[in-house]
Amino acid sequence: NPSTPLRARKCVPCEGGTPPLSVGEIEKYLPQINNWEVLENRKITKSFKFKDFKEAMEFVNNVADVAEKEDHHPDITIHYSKVNITLWTHAIGGLSENDFILAAKIDNIL
Repeated sequence: NPSTPLRARKCVPCEGGTPPLSVGEIEKYLPQINNWEVLENRKITKSFKFKDFKEAMEFVNNVADVAEKEDHHPDITIHYSKVNITLWTHAIGGLSENDFILAAKIDNIL
């Protein structure tokens, strides 16, 4: 249901052959997530800054729990107290609704 907030939705399996979201569709989803940046209309990314390494790792562990529940997994890089998360749907080589659902759930962790 499109009126359901993204953070309340579930990721659904996405098959190869499904077209990635168009620029127009991406622009409709972007206001529903908090300060994520679009890369080449194929990925969304966001950096998170924490007090220290331990806090960053606690956040990453929480992200991992959410990702496992949704069966949709981000690329995560950790630089001491900074965590960068990049989302895209590998099976379709671009963005799907799942990426925005997971982004909203990651924002909700904080």
